[in-house]
Amino acid sequence: MGTNYSAATGRMVQHNMVTTQFELDGYRIVRTFGVVRGITVRSRSIFGTIGAGLQTLVGGNITLLTNLCEKTRAEAFDLMLEHAAQLGANAVVGARYDATEIMQGVTEVLAYGTAVVVEAMK
Repeated sequence: MGTNYSAATGRMVQHNMVTTQFELDGYRIVRTFGVVRGITVRSRSIFGTIGAGLQTLVGGNITLLTNLCEKTRAEAFDLMLEHAAQLGANAVVGARYDATEIMQGVTEVLAYGTAVVVEAMK
């Protein structure tokens, strides 16, 4: 299994075929490929840091950071789905996220799960 799945193939598992459960309702698992993942590393720009600092003065939702976090999670999730599709999966079960600050202002976001092939139950 290679790890060069970040080069987009145009194929990915459909979002509705991903679950945090270990089974997908209405489907049965017929093949398991193992762990798939998508990793994204992001840093805040100086402008984003200044803007977020200003937003903290007024309180409430810090939209600059919320948008950055959402974009980062979505990118890691989509990379995981591409990785699963490259292995031949049509679903991902046990999906999870993890985040680690690798240095000040730089965060790694990891989306991971188990790539599987499922068939609809009759």
